[in-house]
Amino acid sequence: MITQPATRDADADLVSASWTQPEAFAELFDRYSAMLYRYVSKRLGPEPAEDLVGETFLVAFSRRRSYDLAYTDARPWLFGILTKLISRHHRTEAARYRALLRAPVDGHVESPADRVAAGVTARAARSDLVSALAALPARDRDVLLLIAWGDLTYEEVARALGIPVGTVRSRLNRGRRKVRAALGDSNPMIEEE
Repeated sequence: MITQPATRDADADLVSASWTQPEAFAELFDRYSAMLYRYVSKRLGPEPAEDLVGETFLVAFSRRRSYDLAYTDARPWLFGILTKLISRHHRTEAARYRALLRAPVDGHVESPADRVAAGVTARAARSDLVSALAALPARDRDVLLLIAWGDLTYEEVARALGIPVGTVRSRLNRGRRKVRAALGDSNPMIEEE
């Protein structure tokens, strides 16, 4: 007998189930806490990441009855809450960028995917890249990093930030243009001979 793999409940189903069975909300934490932690850890460092992820789920849990059940994927909603919490920690983020400028490049790589990413990263452009990110207006930086580090689509970023998709596109374009200009209009991912 062939068994079918268990189907995963849609996030919206879990949210609505949590209205009468609060423990159902724990499944969302299990699904997305690591993803949110990685994202905020890249932005602010590991120290505040755990607290912000926890706070994100507390806010989400308290607002779960206002979740739009038409959206089966809760990631944009959670990233939107997290981004608002991060904006409160903007000073910490700016300080992290300044610290990254002063810090040596970390040689420790955690996984094969990280090793590949580390191998193609242009270490010489690191300080310029960090400076460019720090110089971006927060709204442009949020869009750029939600796409690059949060791995969200344009539509998901729009939903997360409560802005139109066209605004996501223009902020992303502006952010990329400014970062590229800060890097001397070159692509640090391509080695020059």
